[in-house]
Amino acid sequence: MNQQITSMAAVFVVALAATFLLTPVALTLGQRVGLVDHPRPGELQRWPVARSGGYGVLAAFLLAVGLSLVLFPRDAGETRRLIGLALGALLIVPIAAVDDFRRLGPGSQFVGQLAIALVTVALGIVVDSVAHPLGGLISLSPLVAGPVTVLWIVGMINTVNFIDTMDGLATGIAAIAATILLLRSVELGQYSIAVLPLALLGVCAGFLPFNFNPARVILGTSGSMLLGLTLAVLAIIGGAKIATAVMVLGLPMVDVVLVIVQRLLRGRSPFRGGDSAHLPHQLVQRGWSQRRVVLTLYAVCAVAGYLSLILGRLEKLVVFVVALAALVTVAVALGWRIHRAATADP
Repeated sequence: MNQQITSMAAVFVVALAATFLLTPVALTLGQRVGLVDHPRPGELQRWPVARSGGYGVLAAFLLAVGLSLVLFPRDAGETRRLIGLALGALLIVPIAAVDDFRRLGPGSQFVGQLAIALVTVALGIVVDSVAHPLGGLISLSPLVAGPVTVLWIVGMINTVNFIDTMDGLATGIAAIAATILLLRSVELGQYSIAVLPLALLGVCAGFLPFNFNPARVILGTSGSMLLGLTLAVLAIIGGAKIATAVMVLGLPMVDVVLVIVQRLLRGRSPFRGGDSAHLPHQLVQRGWSQRRVVLTLYAVCAVAGYLSLILGRLEKLVVFVVALAALVTVAVALGWRIHRAATADP
């Protein structure tokens, strides 16, 4: 036990220190090669900020994962899945680089995300069962498991990408989700799995001082894709923890759905920003500071994560159904309001 704790601490320290050291390097290189986000109409950003931070985060995370491979013995299946995560993360680099320099359209981004998901699935990262609310597991056939896993990974990547609209928001929420998944894995005695969310927590903690408002550097495409991919994979390996991840990220997921619905009802592409559809933006419009918004959302996700640890399966299902009903109600009300505004006499 002591050896496992020492090894986990070593992985965390490496992830934290490497990110803290590599982020300024990524920031400087990003500025030199022109990877800079400029303020656009409808966004909260007020000055140019380097969007290259994710490359430093990705390098630090892979370093920590590599160290975990050395420190923790794993069977062939677990090692294969870990390699799948690493290869998926590496595949992010060329996709993100093209997007950073040329701004890929939604279709091209989706193809890249699909490729990442297929690589991870091919190496054994698959949702092959789901928990039954009354106990036990429901097995999924390979014909169902593969598509479900791809949908989960692509969906999680886009969720993190959508919520990365405010300094420190995506990084902090990912850190909270990683903490909850870490505690769940430790509770199950899965220390070789627990070290992975610990590595993610380390890189988020190392990056947040540079990314919190006012941000000196942002995640960019590489960082948001890495956080989404890693959270998606960590919710799968070592036993299904998807319900836990969904509870922690419930509010961001609801926000993403409502943003998509709102943009579609207004005849806009759901992937095109430049509006105040996101909940954090609406709170800022109501006079909240960015820090207050971010810290409030941190608190909501942390409370939801705590509930995911103490509630039983049936209780989680009840919470999910209530949240889904609330989501549908809000979506219908929002659609009606937009319809009335569109058909009102000038």
